[in-house]
Amino acid sequence: MKVYKEVIRYESAPLSARHHDRGTTEPISFFFSNLEELLSWKPTSQDMFNIAVTPLAKRYPPIDGQRPRTLVCHDMMGGYLDDRFIQGTDSKEPYVFYHWQYIDIFVYFSHRMFTLPPVCWTNAAHKHGVSVLGTFITEWEDGGKVCESFLAGDEATYKAVADQMVALARFYRFDGWLINIENVLSPAAVSRVPLFLSYLTEKLHSQVPGGLVLWYDSVLHSGELKWQNELNAENRQFFAACDGIFTNYNWKEDHLQRMTAEPRRTDIYVGVDIFARGDVVGGKFETIKFVNTICCKKNPTPCCAPDGIFFEYSSEFLCALCCRFWSLLENRLYSHSLRTLPICSSFCLGRGKKRFSYGQAEEIGPWFNLSAQELQPIFSDVAADEGASYVRCRICPQDAWHGGNSLLIEGTLSGETNAVSLRLFSLHVPTPDKLMLSMVYKLEGDPNVSVSLELSTQDAPLCSVESVTEITGIALRPSPCSPRTAPYIVLALFRGCSLMSLSHFRFYEVQLSGCLLTSLSVRFAKTKHDGQDENFVCRVGEIRILDASLPRQPPAQPSDLTLSHVHWRRDQQSNQLFVSLTLHWSHPMDNIRHFRIYCRGVTCHRAPESQPHLLGLAHACIYRVVDVAIPDPCAPAPGRLEFTVQPVHRDTVEILPPVWGHLALEFVEQTHTEV
Repeated sequence: MKVYKEVIRYESAPLSARHHDRGTTEPISFFFSNLEELLSWKPTSQDMFNIAVTPLAKRYPPIDGQRPRTLVCHDMMGGYLDDRFIQGTDSKEPYVFYHWQYIDIFVYFSHRMFTLPPVCWTNAAHKHGVSVLGTFITEWEDGGKVCESFLAGDEATYKAVADQMVALARFYRFDGWLINIENVLSPAAVSRVPLFLSYLTEKLHSQVPGGLVLWYDSVLHSGELKWQNELNAENRQFFAACDGIFTNYNWKEDHLQRMTAEPRRTDIYVGVDIFARGDVVGGKFETIKFVNTICCKKNPTPCCAPDGIFFEYSSEFLCALCCRFWSLLENRLYSHSLRTLPICSSFCLGRGKKRFSYGQAEEIGPWFNLSAQELQPIFSDVAADEGASYVRCRICPQDAWHGGNSLLIEGTLSGETNAVSLRLFSLHVPTPDKLMLSMVYKLEGDPNVSVSLELSTQDAPLCSVESVTEITGIALRPSPCSPRTAPYIVLALFRGCSLMSLSHFRFYEVQLSGCLLTSLSVRFAKTKHDGQDENFVCRVGEIRILDASLPRQPPAQPSDLTLSHVHWRRDQQSNQLFVSLTLHWSHPMDNIRHFRIYCRGVTCHRAPESQPHLLGLAHACIYRVVDVAIPDPCAPAPGRLEFTVQPVHRDTVEILPPVWGHLALEFVEQTHTEV
C-alpha cells in the first residue's frame, strides 16, 4: 500500500477556478467566454475530470446512412446548471433526457462563446450511440468584432481557432461543433467563413472519428444577418463547406417544398421550436403538427425533405411529461437499434430519491449524475383485445437494483388473452456462439402470471438454437417452437426473485448459430387458464445479455493509486477538521459501471481500526474527495486515512469478492519551534 505523509496546512490548495467550484472544490464542467481563453488553452491534470470515458456506441442504422436524422438541442436557462457538477449533486428536480433511441445528435447549447458539453451529457449520449456537439456562437456587435478579429485577417488566424476547437473535441471526447454566427459580417470576414468551415470540418474528420460540423441558418453569403428558414442560394456556400445545416424555425410548407430535390437533404435539419414562438403552427404537445408537415403527407416522396428535425428545450418543459411528448412523435421518427454486446441495464436515469446497490438502499436522499444513466428501454404500450389486455411501462424511483430507478411494468391479461410481450430494446446484433442472459425482477402480490425474457431473431434459415442451459447444470427446456427454426427464445428467469434478495440468482446460457438478434422483450403469461382477468405489477431491476463465448477474465485491480491537491479546513465553530483531495488510479474502462470509493479513518496507529465508509461513486479513474470530516491526530503518532477503490463491472453476473486499490494518507499537525 502506498503511504503519503502530509503536514496539515490551511492555506488554499493550488486548484484551478475554471475546473473546480470555488466554494467546495468539487470538479465542474466549464466553457470559454472569448477567443483568448480558447487560444491559450492547454490540457492539464485538472482537465481529467472533464474527459468523457464512454466511447460512442455503435447503433443501427448508422448516422452516416442516407436516411432521416433527428437532432435535439439542449437550450435550458443558459446551461451549466446541475449538470456542471461532474460528480453529481443532490438536486431534487434536475432535468434528464432519456429518449435517446429517437435521436442521432445532441447539441449542448448556451450563449457562451465556446460551449463545451458537460462530460455527464457526453457519457449518457454515447452509451446510446448519440453524437454530442458543443456550440460556437457569436452575437450582436461584440460578436461581430470577434468574427472580424479571426476571420478578416490571414488564414493562420482562423486555422488557429479551428485547430483549438478540434483539439478540445478530441481531448474531451465529444463529437464536434454547431457554428452559430448571429451578427453582421464584413465582406472580408464572410468570404473566409466557408474556408474556416471547410478547414474545421476536414481537420475534425481526420482526428475525431464520426465528427460533425453543423451550420446554423443565420448569416447570408453577403454578410447580412437574415434568417432564411430554408437552404437556398443565400446560405448554400456554408452548407457546402461542412456536414449540415439546420434552419430557423419560421418556415412554411413552401420552404420545405423548395428543398425536396436537394441531393444532401438528409444533412438539412428543419428547426422545430416546441414552444411555437414566432409565426409557426403547433408547439408543446402539438409539436406533431410540425413533424407531420416535415414528413409531408401531401408530398409524393416517402418523407418530405429535409429529413432532419431540430428540437429546442427550455426550462418550461417538465421532465415528467417527456414520455407523453415523445410518444406522440414516435411513429414519425426513426428508432435505432443497439449493435453490440454486452447489453446491460438497471434502467437508472442518472437521478433518484435513493441510491441502491444490489437491491439495498445505501444512500437516502435525492441525487443526480447523468454519467450514471444506463441504457434506456423503448417506452411503449401494448394493447390487445381492443384494449382489454394491455401492458405499459415507466421508470420507478421507489425501488431499484442498482442506481436510482427500476422499470415498472403494469398490465392486465383479460380472460381472452393468455400472454402479452413488451419490447424493451431493439437490437441488430450478430450472436456469438453462446449468450448468457439474466434478469432481476419482482412481482407485487401473488398474481397468476409468469415472467420470462423473449429474444427475437431475424427470420433466417441458418439461425438455430442449439441449447438452453442453466449455468449450474440444471437444464431448461427450450421454447415450444422448434429449436432449429425458432424466431425467438423464451427463458423464464428468476421466478419469484425479490429485488431485495440474492438467494434466487440464476443465470442461463444459450447456444446459437448464425442468428441476428432483433429485439429483447419481457413476456407475461397466465399460469392458470381459467378465463379470468389477471392484473399484475412487475418491477424489473436489471437485464443483461452477455457474450458467453469470450474467456472470463478475473477482474483487474485498480493500480497506480495516487493523490494530489490536498486541502485542509478547520471549522471555526465546531473545531472539526476536514480534508479534500483528488484520487487518481489506472484501470481499464471497458464495461465499468462505476468505482466505489471508500475511506477508513484511524485516529492513530494504536487506535482500533474503523469500518470503511462509502464516500461516493466515480465514473472515471479520478475522484475528488470533498470535505471529509476526520479525527485529529493523537500526537506523537500521526493520523491516518485509508482510501480504497472498488470497480463494479457491467458484465459481471455474480457478486465478486472486493478487489481494491489501496492508498493511505498519514498526517500530523504543523508544529512551531521557538528560537
